[in-house]
Amino acid sequence: MDLEDLQTFVEVADAGGLSAAARRLGVSKSIVSRRLFRLEAELGIQLLARTTRGAALTEAGVTFREHAARASAEIEMAKDIILPAGDLRGRLRVAVPLSSGPIHFAPVLAEMARRHPRLQIDTAYADRFVDLIAEGFDCAIRVGALRDSNLMARRVGRIFGQLVASPDYIRAHGEPQTPDDIVNHQALVGAEAWRFMDGQNLVTVQPQGRFKSDNGAAIASAAAAGLGIAWLPDCVTYEYLATGALVPIMANYPLPVGDVYVVRPPSPHPSQKVRILAELLIESFERNPNSLGKVAKAWSSP
Repeated sequence: MDLEDLQTFVEVADAGGLSAAARRLGVSKSIVSRRLFRLEAELGIQLLARTTRGAALTEAGVTFREHAARASAEIEMAKDIILPAGDLRGRLRVAVPLSSGPIHFAPVLAEMARRHPRLQIDTAYADRFVDLIAEGFDCAIRVGALRDSNLMARRVGRIFGQLVASPDYIRAHGEPQTPDDIVNHQALVGAEAWRFMDGQNLVTVQPQGRFKSDNGAAIASAAAAGLGIAWLPDCVTYEYLATGALVPIMANYPLPVGDVYVVRPPSPHPSQKVRILAELLIESFERNPNSLGKVAKAWSSP
């Protein structure tokens, strides 16, 4: 039984259709169809019922999918073990936040590709929450508090941020001095709540404003245009701060440090590709003078 056929079947089952699976695998739909036909012919049983909306697992397909996924994972792990150290092959599919990803993480992914010429890296940049299992990602890089889930996580670094506004906004509306003053200002809203450190205490406020976005770069641009105050990581605002288009405000109430994680679907051990990406990210943050403390050396559940 061909491993590639097994892996293709699992991708189709998880993606819900041949076209989606083909995109995730980086091959044509005809190749996916041919692999499925070959697998079903070898087993002598129908695994997928083709529909106008995609493909649905038959009863036999549901049972076989669990065994196929487990077998594929075990074989991939065995290949990792026997390959020379650091000899990465195949494909690594990574979900990365759009706001901070191009600055903090794209150089690390590029360096990984340079070091491992046989490895194909497929990166999806988006600020939405990505379902790793349903969408077929090997791992994701996430910033901030993790949602409770069955994913495994490893902290790889920290990101700092601050409250900012444009000089024009401050001249026109003044500068908030405490978290309580924020209700009197136009806030450029990304997160539903803003958190500040008041000594050792964490203060939470609910910002209000007419400009909202799930993208940090868009919020930074709006802040530079004088539309309001923004709660953002330094990796998004550093160019604006360097030119003076934005300035830090309310410095007596710093933002909590945000943790950066690599998260992956649950399994006893991470693949070598995911493990090496996490280690490269740790190296990158340790070179960064803003990194604090030591990062986790093991994977754990959020």
